[in-house]
Amino acid sequence: MLQRLLFGLIAVTSLTLAGCAHSPQQLSPQPKLTAQLAPVGHGQPVVVKVVDGRASQTLGTRGGLYPETSAITVTSNDILPKLQAQAEAAVRLLGFTPTPNAYNAPQLTVTLTELKYQSPKEGMYVTEATIGATFKADVANANRRYSGRYGASLDQRFGMAPNQETNTKLVGDVLSDALTRLFKDQAVGQILGE
Repeated sequence: MLQRLLFGLIAVTSLTLAGCAHSPQQLSPQPKLTAQLAPVGHGQPVVVKVVDGRASQTLGTRGGLYPETSAITVTSNDILPKLQAQAEAAVRLLGFTPTPNAYNAPQLTVTLTELKYQSPKEGMYVTEATIGATFKADVANANRRYSGRYGASLDQRFGMAPNQETNTKLVGDVLSDALTRLFKDQAVGQILGE
């Protein structure tokens, strides 16, 4: 009898603890350019490279009682091909022809320098998160050089801990916003077109 009671208590306790712990999430965001870009090029080739310059593929944690078990990650293998496709699409919209390697062609290197997800450390429940993304653009054309940094962030409040789908969308929105700011910088197109 005592053994059953003890087992019942252990089961209830572990269910209660599981309710406060969040499992890790591996996100697969879909960044998209959200602006119309005015063409400044005339079909010239441009070498477009996208690089993951983050120190870690972990954005942060989802918080809760056991934040160390609730890491949020976005892998390079997942995000780089999507960012490459969006960067090439943007270069086309600017009037250039993206090419993997052309001798003496202007170069645009887009580096994802930061992608972070921060939620409050204290408390059992995740009620808010700050999500941020930063890109660096390096443009090289003959002996002209240009560099810029472009960031976006979002403070989001939640009624309950966000699921993987919600976090994927939020991270995707922030990436889209930062990437759009990069390509709206007129200096990028001007130097590529010189």
